Amino acid sequence: MQEIVYHVPVLLKESVDGMNIGKGGNFVDVTFGGGGHSREILSRLDKDGHLYSFDQDADAEKNVEANDKFTFVRSNFRYLKNFMRYYGVEHIDGLLADLGVSSHHFDDSDRGFSFRFDGQLDMRMNQRAGMTAADVVNTYDEAKLADVFYLYGEIKNSRRLASAIVAARKEKKIQTIEDFLNIIRPFCGKKDEKKELAKAFQALRIEVNHEMDALKEMLQSATELLRPGGRLVVITYHSLEDRIVKNLMKTGNVEGKEDKDFFGRSNSPYKLVNNKVIVPDADEQERNPRSRSAKLRIAEKI
Repeated sequence: MQEIVYHVPVLLKESVDGMNIGKGGNFVDVTFGGGGHSREILSRLDKDGHLYSFDQDADAEKNVEANDKFTFVRSNFRYLKNFMRYYGVEHIDGLLADLGVSSHHFDDSDRGFSFRFDGQLDMRMNQRAGMTAADVVNTYDEAKLADVFYLYGEIKNSRRLASAIVAARKEKKIQTIEDFLNIIRPFCGKKDEKKELAKAFQALRIEVNHEMDALKEMLQSATELLRPGGRLVVITYHSLEDRIVKNLMKTGNVEGKEDKDFFGRSNSPYKLVNNKVIVPDADEQERNPRSRSAKLRIAEKI
């Protein structure tokens, strides 16, 4: 498998080491992307090992090459359990998820993920189906828009922003990145403009792709599929997803509700492999700016 230029895998050695691969077994990479993590996992498997990699993006599938130990699944990772059942896999020995958006997506003006280019306001990971970001800003009512920007972008003036979007779309349909930027720029301070714009784009992307719901479903499926001793390895990039992963690994559920036995011991199905979150070292952050907000968490199924 040769990786076409797509993005540089983050925390490559640390994350794959964290899977504790012992040659054989069934492993899953739920975020194939450019194939960097998958290629490293495959290099550590013997003939009795197999890797299943998920990605719903047609561009990612272009990075796939034939390998007897590899199966590509063109689907959202929220359907992890369904596809493992389809392939006759009852248990898995390790799962890796790199939840960051690929630099490939940010660099492609046609996808609408970045405010650096003009283009259609799309933001769908799977361009074959679903609402676009333009659909969201043109059809959601004011209250729902405000919730999206507040919950997923943590934007404090989300209500004012939503009101401005609703007013603007009465005059002209919001179709392009530039249309959207013209509305939201006045709400961004000059000093922190890029940071504030990034929050608004993040909020829309999460809503369009139902990212939080998909993450919760995937983590629940992983918990059911992992055999005792199996590893759950997740790289997060923002506080919303990191909180969900942290809760799951600590308590066994995404809400973080801890269940204890009569003696006060946790009934979580996981034990943490790294009590302290792992972050990229200075060299990696310098080489790959995308990695600067990355956090790696590893847990083992009990």
